[in-house]
Amino acid sequence: MKRLSWEARLGIALVCISLFIYSAKYLVFGDPQNTLYYLFNALGFLPINVLLVTLVINQLFTVRAKREKLEKLNMVIGTFFSEVGTWLLATFSDSDPESGLLVTDNWSNDQFENFQKNLKNHEFSVDIQKVDLDELRTFLNGKRNFLLRLLENPVLLEHESFTELLRATFHLAEELDMRGDTLGSLPPTDYDHLSGDIKRVYLLLVLAWLDYMKYLETNYPYLFSLAMRTNPFDENASPVVI
Repeated sequence: MKRLSWEARLGIALVCISLFIYSAKYLVFGDPQNTLYYLFNALGFLPINVLLVTLVINQLFTVRAKREKLEKLNMVIGTFFSEVGTWLLATFSDSDPESGLLVTDNWSNDQFENFQKNLKNHEFSVDIQKVDLDELRTFLNGKRNFLLRLLENPVLLEHESFTELLRATFHLAEELDMRGDTLGSLPPTDYDHLSGDIKRVYLLLVLAWLDYMKYLETNYPYLFSLAMRTNPFDENASPVVI
């Protein structure tokens, strides 16, 4: 016979405790009618008790669990930008003829939301001739194991947009790596193909970066301050506080 689960053992123990208490009450006071009266009172309150536990307390635990999951998720996203994302954003934005995505350190939530809406009008075009593809390939190859570990992280399974960013980045790394030493002599059609892969990563990077900046400004101002001083869209950015 299989051992009972801890839930079953707990349930049996609680029922036994209740039986013991009511039995003790009957033995001490010797009034079965009064004992039954309190028993039915307790049973009458049971549905309300279940309501409080399942809807109110459970909701509080759910909110706490979501907050903890969000914390872990943003820790992973922060690591990604520290290791890979910020460098890629700086590289791609330098090759974007219409790059002007500057965020200041005193933005409000409304400014973030309005800026995200205005991104629909941005082309995110990257002049691939200005991108050092050999340097990009070398950089991504050096981060391959890091990207693989992120893809295997269970925390990211429910974050579809960031998972898509990781897939797109890993795909770009594979595309560049498979071309070997021919990156400087590819036909125009192939450059157009790589440009599309870069554009995909660039767009997803910007959206993820803005969400992360908004999170940092609200929850971790000191991290947001550093992120603004190293803004990948600002060519004059410096970590030195002036």
